[in-house]
Amino acid sequence: MRRYEISDQAWHRISDLLPGKSTDVGRTARDNRQFINAVLWIARSGAPWRDLPERFGPWNSVYQRFRRWARKGVWQQVFEALQEPDLDWLLLDSTTVRAHQHAAGQKKQRQRQSP
Repeated sequence: MRRYEISDQAWHRISDLLPGKSTDVGRTARDNRQFINAVLWIARSGAPWRDLPERFGPWNSVYQRFRRWARKGVWQQVFEALQEPDLDWLLLDSTTVRAHQHAAGQKKQRQRQSP
């Protein structure tokens, strides 16, 4: 498996959610995994679409397919399938949050003593 590619475990979790299966009406997309890998490459590298490596195909075709899937809500289904709702990892402890030393408050002014 190359860097920035989807793992086999994650692929098996989402492969049935993706459009272009043999049971779907219309053209079938036999390269869904390659397309997912292209989107992951863009997302993880931070590169613009035009810098997509040629092994993924024409950058504009990949981009247009990405947009179509976004409009159809495919990415939302993928994210929900891959999401692990393990809340044990979500822990906020206020004792670890430190304020800057100057954030303690406004400097107090001295009151003048009357004669």
